[in-house]
Amino acid sequence: MPIIVQKFGGTSVADAKKIRKAADRVIKAIKNGFSVVVVASARGKQTDQLVKDALELNPNPPEREMDQLLSTGEQQTVSLFAMALEAAGYEAISFTGGQIQMLTDNAHTKARIKSIDAKRIHKQLDQGKVVLVAGFQGVDEKGNITTLGRGGSDTSAVALAAAIKADECEIYTDVDGIYTTDPRIFKTAAKMKEISYDEMLEMASLGAGVMHSRAIEFGKKYNVKIHVRSSSEEREGTMITHEVPEMEGIIVSGATIKKDMAKISLVNVDNNPGNAAKIFACLAKSRVIINDIVQTEVSKEKANLSFTIGISDLSAAKKAIEKIKDEVNCQSVFIREDIAEISVVGVGMRSHYGVADTMFGALAKAKINIDSITTSEIRISCIVDEDQAEKALSAVCIAFELDKPAEKRGS
Repeated sequence: MPIIVQKFGGTSVADAKKIRKAADRVIKAIKNGFSVVVVASARGKQTDQLVKDALELNPNPPEREMDQLLSTGEQQTVSLFAMALEAAGYEAISFTGGQIQMLTDNAHTKARIKSIDAKRIHKQLDQGKVVLVAGFQGVDEKGNITTLGRGGSDTSAVALAAAIKADECEIYTDVDGIYTTDPRIFKTAAKMKEISYDEMLEMASLGAGVMHSRAIEFGKKYNVKIHVRSSSEEREGTMITHEVPEMEGIIVSGATIKKDMAKISLVNVDNNPGNAAKIFACLAKSRVIINDIVQTEVSKEKANLSFTIGISDLSAAKKAIEKIKDEVNCQSVFIREDIAEISVVGVGMRSHYGVADTMFGALAKAKINIDSITTSEIRISCIVDEDQAEKALSAVCIAFELDKPAEKRGS
């Protein structure tokens, strides 16, 4: 039988009524001839409450114990989900990440998946059961419970779909698909029928909250079709898939806003071969995730080096820079915590000109100053003042007509 993986987020399983509704989705898939694997998140705000409880008891809780604690939320959900299916007359069995041997590295709170043993899942599917797997978690080689960090249940679902060679991975959430930008900020944002892995990967890494970038990476690498759709409505959502020729006709597919960022600038670093490597090796050792990097040569002897990070990594980054700054003869360190990043993304940028002109013109017209600019083949990003970020996003969306479906832009 064909296999489908269905992932349900926290709002989709927040209470018994919603769990029953999610179970109806599973039953419908079974009736349509699919074997079903379910991946579920913790219910509602349960994870937030567990974090709050932990911090009340210990302001600096050990990361291993946080993983042990936070993994319990998903375990409760899949057990309750299995009970709902059994009550409806369908055999079901739930597993933790450890029980299906979702093996990860030992980076507690942001572990990365190394391998999954699919045999146990296939055995249960062959017996006609629905298999439910607790998302967001795995185990390291020593048997310690690990968690995958933000968006971890998405990553669990797509990785499982790849491991068991599922025909599709459905991501059920409280929105009905992927929009050209955040509709909470730009209220007339248009829903996309499809988006390429590369575009979605850029948008996810740049702040689009619908899916986590690591889940998209798995999808692209293992060719998993990902369907993002509403848990409350029956209509089709957005398909994330390989790039097709028609996508090149769309110059900009979407725009993103990323807040909770910091920018660290190392001023007048010795302009010697290997110094950048030393700096980023020190940051990597501290497990700081780097976003964008800009290096400018001031003279033959000196250079300025700037990079952006998530605000959650700022403390670790400060300590790392303090260790390395004298070794690279850094004159001073400048840190900004009042920034946000506005980006436009589209595979069509490869074959069209004028994107930068349109974006910068829109920001200039809105009287928004640009701190720095970075680009890739399919995106342009600008750092702006955080208090102007939403105004900047709206200006860019209007300039690229992101309130219209792709086929109606420019008309």
